[in-house]
Amino acid sequence: MTTVDTVRPEDEKLGWLPSLGYGVQHILAMFGGVIAVPLIIGGAAGLSGAEKGLLVSCALLISGLATLLQTLGVPYFGAQLPLVQGISFASVSTLLTIVLGKGGGHAGMQAAFGAIIIAGLIGLVIAPFFSMIVKLFPPVVTGSIITIIGLSLMPVAAGWITGQPTLNGKPNADFANVGNILLAGFTLLVILVLMKVAVLSRTAILLGLIIGTIAAFIVGKGNADSIKGTSAFAFPSLFHFGAPTFQVGAIVSMTVVILVIMVETTADIIAVGEVVGTKVDSRRVADGLRADMISTTVAPVFNTFPATAFAQNVGLVAISGIKSRFAVAIGGGVLVLLGLSPFLAGVVNMIPQPVLGGAGIVLFGTVAASGIRSLSKVDYQGNNNLIIVATALAFGLIPVVSSNFYENFPAWVDTIFGSGISACAIMAVLLNLFFNWFQPDEPEDPTDIAAAPALQVTDDELETLEKGGSL
Repeated sequence: MTTVDTVRPEDEKLGWLPSLGYGVQHILAMFGGVIAVPLIIGGAAGLSGAEKGLLVSCALLISGLATLLQTLGVPYFGAQLPLVQGISFASVSTLLTIVLGKGGGHAGMQAAFGAIIIAGLIGLVIAPFFSMIVKLFPPVVTGSIITIIGLSLMPVAAGWITGQPTLNGKPNADFANVGNILLAGFTLLVILVLMKVAVLSRTAILLGLIIGTIAAFIVGKGNADSIKGTSAFAFPSLFHFGAPTFQVGAIVSMTVVILVIMVETTADIIAVGEVVGTKVDSRRVADGLRADMISTTVAPVFNTFPATAFAQNVGLVAISGIKSRFAVAIGGGVLVLLGLSPFLAGVVNMIPQPVLGGAGIVLFGTVAASGIRSLSKVDYQGNNNLIIVATALAFGLIPVVSSNFYENFPAWVDTIFGSGISACAIMAVLLNLFFNWFQPDEPEDPTDIAAAPALQVTDDELETLEKGGSL
């Protein structure tokens, strides 16, 4: 169990009302990401509307329970950090392959859930060994990963604003609608203005989402269909689609996904530790990974998919300055309520995607900026750290700018390197080992980049440059 030190910034208690507000802010920021996975898988499996609704409710319920476990912690489970847990998007392509490979429907869901259970148990067993790699994450590595987390999430924000080019196999007439882009811009403007007001800055995202949603309804872009015909309370049936089945091929492919998820979760734990300013050691990483994996293993019992730490909420911690894990835990409680109440989930789902996208720009950009701040503390003189950062960021951005880059490679390559976060993490760790561990001394004949001294400009020289002179 992680030892609780009362001076840790994440142990701050803010009171019930402020914590509820900050917790709800976290949930609104990640809600769209949580419900996207069950809707995609349910649609591909050919499930009915009611069954897809069940998948969404179960996803919210498990996300909430996993968040409570991760933030509050019990012996050996939970990093006790302000981390929001949600359904991992990294598993979507593999789950689609398994589901469709078994013909879709209930049979496809049973095979997918069986693979998740076994892969989750494997992840649970190897978590203590996996956490030992935390010493391989110095600032040159963590800064690169945190930066790429933010950059790789920007297409998500853009997608929320523009929508998808096609909808149900047909061109989407509303794609990149100017009105939606302006609505996102208005939401972003509201958030930036609120950030300027000291008393409102910590709730700027929450208030921005509320004001943006109200504005959407005023201009006719709001939609209340998500609450029609919903019940106030509904407990999900366990193993609704039948007993899970266990297929070797499906289990192997899902295990690869679980390894990728563990890399991403490790990066998120380290990232939020940097943002909060608290110590993250291998024991804490192991506790966080075990919480991740036990949640993933139990998820199929409640008809849902692998759970993992949500990177986008790291940005909210950074921008709001609220480091309390208890505030995030209350947000987890709200997720549980949403999972048990289709009506409440529908109310939250009324937030238009462009409004979420407007908030996402500043949220995800803040994550990237936090990474850049970490990289500014790295020593680049007389070593190859600049090469490490450059190559790691490039590899992390490849799947962001070219989603089909690894399409013709084996599926396991696409699964691992198709995630910008895992690609950057793997490359940064390997290059740091190559340059700084295997050859820890300064190179005798460094490259021009490594050898180049940082430019130091005095105030007098700066004034000369501003007047058009030269040094």
